[in-house]
Amino acid sequence: MKILFLESHPMWIYGLPNGFKEEGHTVMISGPISKENILEILDWFKPDLIISLGWTPEHSKEKWPWIREAIKKTTIPFVYWATEDPLHTENFTLPLINAIRPDFVFTVTPSLCELYEKLGFKAAHLDFGYHQSVHYQVQPMNNYRCDIAVVANAYPEYLEENPDEYRSRSLKRLIRPLIQNGIRVDFWGKDWERMGKFFGKEIPINWIHGYIDYRDAYKVYSSAKIVIGLQNSRTQLTQRTYEILGSGGVLFTSDTSAVRDQFKPGKDLIITSSSEETVEKIQYYLKNDLERQQIRENGKIAVKKHSYRNRAKEMLEVLENRGVLREIGDIIHFSEFLKEIYEMHTVSPGDNLSRIANIYNVPIQQLIELNNLSSNNLYAGQILRIKKK
Repeated sequence: MKILFLESHPMWIYGLPNGFKEEGHTVMISGPISKENILEILDWFKPDLIISLGWTPEHSKEKWPWIREAIKKTTIPFVYWATEDPLHTENFTLPLINAIRPDFVFTVTPSLCELYEKLGFKAAHLDFGYHQSVHYQVQPMNNYRCDIAVVANAYPEYLEENPDEYRSRSLKRLIRPLIQNGIRVDFWGKDWERMGKFFGKEIPINWIHGYIDYRDAYKVYSSAKIVIGLQNSRTQLTQRTYEILGSGGVLFTSDTSAVRDQFKPGKDLIITSSSEETVEKIQYYLKNDLERQQIRENGKIAVKKHSYRNRAKEMLEVLENRGVLREIGDIIHFSEFLKEIYEMHTVSPGDNLSRIANIYNVPIQQLIELNNLSSNNLYAGQILRIKKK
């Protein structure tokens, strides 16, 4: 089967697509979508199934009609995986699916399946997972060695606007007591320097390391003695839960029904249900290397059933059983096809249009038009057309 992923962001192109590849399917990654190239891709690749997922630059409102118009001219089944549920169901998932009209909606939130079905969309639950090509254990690296690590964005505005959401409680239970007791936590991600008000104490600046590429997060998970994994809900798990365990991280997280459903506390990972318990368990496990290492090994074994290969099989089984689906190869990036026509550039952290234009001696406006950019915002791993060969 030939499967097209309408996606370009590193967070999504290395997980589920590789799961489908392992199952023997040929996968194409679209890269940045434009009104013109989505038609090119469909004509050239002729997929049997189209998948879109998450909330990335490929889901901007201007692209919704392009996707809808291109796909409705075909008979190819179109699937959307709602990975932003339940936090952004109202403000993102519902407007998106009403605009692009997928044939099937998968969601990470089981309770929302009934809502989507009532709205006329076939729906089912599909949980996050991990892929061993991106999240795997390595020997601890000096740049990332630490006692306690957090890899996440802080989202201070969201927390202020939604103080009752479970993520807020997870932060207060997992991180705030450590900060207040002067127990060092090393942070990778955005906006932690703005969380002093939330924690009641400023985070020392040398504990904050800023942005880390998604593809490098496994280095932190492998190198830290303990990795704190925040949860956004009592009834579902975050993607990082699986990725931390898959990378050999010793996961310290909230005591929720979802965690207990999938893993054994004290064996596969460590849980806490109060601020006092957080401090007590952190201090205990930092002192007990053998117990910590056993949890690391158990976690790696327990998470294996949550591979993206298994998620790919699950997705296809559901689509076949629900009558949505009526060959073998590798992952293909549309950018590889474009390299025959264009000179290409892969965006690095810190790149901007002005710098790229200077490197290749081309006008910024040319970059904007060739890549159908609606803003100057770029992200690491994005692939840009520079000029025709």
